[in-house]
Amino acid sequence: MKAGITATALLLAVLTGSTAAAQTGAPANAASAPAPAAQAPALVPDGFAVPVLAQGPGFALVPLGPPLVKIDYDAYMASIAHLQQTFTRSTSWPHAGLTHADAMADMEGEQARFMARKSFAYGVLTSDGRRERGSVYVSPSPVPGYDAMVRLWVTKAEYDAGFDAALYDWVQGWIAREWPFARVAYPGRAIAWDEWDAKVAAAKAVKK
Repeated sequence: MKAGITATALLLAVLTGSTAAAQTGAPANAASAPAPAAQAPALVPDGFAVPVLAQGPGFALVPLGPPLVKIDYDAYMASIAHLQQTFTRSTSWPHAGLTHADAMADMEGEQARFMARKSFAYGVLTSDGRRERGSVYVSPSPVPGYDAMVRLWVTKAEYDAGFDAALYDWVQGWIAREWPFARVAYPGRAIAWDEWDAKVAAAKAVKK
C-alpha cells in the first residue's frame, strides 16, 4: 500500500531499537529491559518472523513499547468509560488514577513479552505516526483448543466513526495471512463474551 509508506518507514526506523530485536528475542537494551516470565512458552515457532510493521488503509501497526508510551496513554485515557465497557468490562483498566509511571511500566512489560515471543501487542497508529487509534493484542489463549487469542480496541472517537468494525475485519485477514495459527479466538467478537467467560472459567476449574 502506497499511502503513508514514507511516514511509516520513518516510524519503523524510530522504533527499531525496541522492536527489531523481537526477531531474535534479544533485548535492544539488555541492561534495562525487564526480564520476561521464564515459565511461559513462546507463542510462535522459533523460525517465525514476527511482524514489526503492518499497514492498513489509513493506519499502521507497530509494537507497543516505551517509544509509544505518550500516544498510547493519551489514547486510552481519553476513552476510559468506553474501554471499561467494551474492552476490559472492568474498572481496573483504564482508570483515572493511572500515572505516566504506570503507563511506562505497562509499555516495558509489553516490550519484554514481545521480545520473548510470548505475546504481541501493537499500537494502531495513524499513517503519520502522530496519534494512536487503538491497539491489537495477539496472546496465548486461556481456553484449550485455540492457537492464540486476539483482542483489539479503538478509542471512543474512532469507534463512533466506525473504525472498530473496519479494524476487526482487517485484523482477521492479517492474522490469517501473516501468522502461523490454525484456530484463533476473538473474544467478544466471533465468540460472545458470556460464552467466552464460561469457557475461561471451565478451563480454570480443570487446572485446579
